[in-house]
Amino acid sequence: MSLCYHAQSAVVRLLTWLYDLLQLGAVFDATLTVVMRVTELNVVPDCIIRRGIRLLLKIRLLSMRGSLEQQLERKMAFVHELKCLPVAVQTAAANEQHYEVPTEYFVLVLGRHLKYSCCLYNNAGEGLNEAERNMLALYCARAKLADGQSVLELGCGWGSMSLFMAQAFPNSSITAVSNSATQREFIQRRARDLDVTNLTVITADMVDFQAPSTYDRIISIEMFEHMKNYAELMRRISTWLKPGGALFVHIFCHKSSPYHFEVRDESDWMARYFFSGGTMPSLDLLLYFQQHLALQQQWWVNGQHYSKTCEAWLANQDKFRKAIMPIFAQTYGHDAALKWFVYWRLFYLACSELFNFNGGEEWGVGHFLFVKPAAASKIV
Repeated sequence: MSLCYHAQSAVVRLLTWLYDLLQLGAVFDATLTVVMRVTELNVVPDCIIRRGIRLLLKIRLLSMRGSLEQQLERKMAFVHELKCLPVAVQTAAANEQHYEVPTEYFVLVLGRHLKYSCCLYNNAGEGLNEAERNMLALYCARAKLADGQSVLELGCGWGSMSLFMAQAFPNSSITAVSNSATQREFIQRRARDLDVTNLTVITADMVDFQAPSTYDRIISIEMFEHMKNYAELMRRISTWLKPGGALFVHIFCHKSSPYHFEVRDESDWMARYFFSGGTMPSLDLLLYFQQHLALQQQWWVNGQHYSKTCEAWLANQDKFRKAIMPIFAQTYGHDAALKWFVYWRLFYLACSELFNFNGGEEWGVGHFLFVKPAAASKIV
């Protein structure tokens, strides 16, 4: 590694040591509060914001370090904690933070398919629309979808995957579940425009949801990150699958260390404003919950694909600022519109830097295919 890298790491360690030694938590919070107030005026250059985000990421990684024994102890404690929690927490807050923001905003910022999750850039010259389609097609291949299957999508967003499946497999029956009424209305309108007749959309909170039938495939794209008790969630999903059926999961994750999105100090503004009750899984976290479904295949998607996705969303937000500001004024109030324009930019910047860190090999995306045994007995 370069001398510059080692020097930067030493500075981060020194700052962390001083923080703990001098108990500078209150000073840090007060300073960051002032920084955020200035940032809300939209006068801080992106290059400075990005450097600040990278510094916070380095501090986060230092807090996750330790011997292999210590890391495993923390992970096992995390696994046991999840088993004692509800299936999800603060779902209403998460819904309000993202999914009840007017759809018109996301139509401007996302790509043609309105895919609000990591896209796949196969070639350097591809844009957001192509990257959306690439990832949707990859889901179909990895989930082993085929025409004529019954498919349930959990956490369907604005219907990117459900509509894609419904069109690609016209003889299949697709059921999509979202906890947002506005998303359901949007998907139904788009389905009518596309003459899609094999798609049903349900509005439900995953804490209380009970599937109306059993399915050949269940798909979940960046929904598990809003969940907590994976043992109970996987048990429920197993009852919604037909014998021999399969669950395909796409989650963003850290390569080795899971953690909660918690509001500990002023640096945790993402947990406060964008991801209340959320979870950052580790790549192997779901492997600890195979009592009812067995892992058949697992994949890693380099985080730089997500970084490019976030950069495309950021570029669209800047491009359509004149159209977005009235939407934010309506949503957050006229006086808070600029602040929230900045917050959404910060959200995309922070996510881009996180997934680009260490060449996309620190945080990225995991794909999993779990199968339900054809026999009635559970996996042990």
